[in-house]
Amino acid sequence: MIDFENKYFKKFKFSKNRVEKFLSSSLKDLKIAEASNVPEVKFQFAYNSLIKLGISLIACSNYKVSSRMGHHRKILEKTSEILMNEDILLYGNQMRKIRNTELYDSGVIITDKQAKEFLCFAQKVQKLSQVFFKKYFRTLL
Repeated sequence: MIDFENKYFKKFKFSKNRVEKFLSSSLKDLKIAEASNVPEVKFQFAYNSLIKLGISLIACSNYKVSSRMGHHRKILEKTSEILMNEDILLYGNQMRKIRNTELYDSGVIITDKQAKEFLCFAQKVQKLSQVFFKKYFRTLL
């Protein structure tokens, strides 16, 4: 059983329609990442897609994410637990750190190779989650 800490998550019953909207937003961001030739855009939208996917998985568990310091890390942690894949936390956390450095520090340069690798990772997680949603929630995908 997954522990949803009160500091980061609040019990909340989402409708199937609302979860589908979260998923749709995640897929939209993934498509933007796939279509872009700009490494920073590819990276940022792949990261956003991963976070939004995590929010949708957490919503399926009847929890709402609280926006506070550290909540992206918690989203990645719960996504990893829900999908039972440790790589999600490892690679997702690496993406989070790069994003934070780019956003809050002096910035970083995302190479085309890095952007493609992270996009590939986000696509893999998206596919893994589709199996989860179809099996456990019968969500239309």
